[in-house]
Amino acid sequence: MRAARVIAYGGPENLRVDDDVPVPQPAPDQVLIEVHATSVNPVDCKIRDGAFRAVLRYPLPHTLGMDVSGVVRAVGAKVTRWKVGDEVIGSPGPKTPGTYAEFTCMRDREVGRKPTNLSHAEAASLPLVFLTAWQGLVDTAHVRPGQKVLVQAGAGGVGTVAIQIAKHLGAYVATTCSAANAALVTSLGADRVIDYRHEAYDEVLADYDVVFDALGLDEARRARKILRRGG
Repeated sequence: MRAARVIAYGGPENLRVDDDVPVPQPAPDQVLIEVHATSVNPVDCKIRDGAFRAVLRYPLPHTLGMDVSGVVRAVGAKVTRWKVGDEVIGSPGPKTPGTYAEFTCMRDREVGRKPTNLSHAEAASLPLVFLTAWQGLVDTAHVRPGQKVLVQAGAGGVGTVAIQIAKHLGAYVATTCSAANAALVTSLGADRVIDYRHEAYDEVLADYDVVFDALGLDEARRARKILRRGG
């Protein structure tokens, strides 16, 4: 099969498409997926650059990719949830990437059913960003109805999903983005849109319960100023 693999840590020139990569065989708790679509996330570029070498050791060459939409083509001996022909989506996570290929294997619990109203290309854009936003807002922050949530970088991949999840949970949602994306984030449910080029969110917001930060450590420190005690 074909697969896009990192042959050495560094720039894009170290990502190579090989035509003779063996098709993986599913372990007892895995399914083999024929990949119809995948997506590129910033973390893929960071792994390629070698940013995570201290914590994630990959044998090179190594296939990247942490989003998939496709069709089940084989199931492991212990798999009962899925059958050949099922359309599925999923994210294998940073320890076991491999969706930049024509086939990939994933554990059956890492796989969900593809929404019937989405194409494979649309569906492949969801798993990693959705899981990232869900982990932050639901598993960690335990967002509840009536709370105030700031979503940083609301027009980004994670941000667009985080706005929708926070609204689904009943929160009042503020977000930062450029003026060009104000209509987009408003359509997703944002109640307060802050154009970061002309407004400082830490000067106009206060007493927030949750800040969901997708920008980095410096912004996280700044964002503490708008949190209520205990936020």
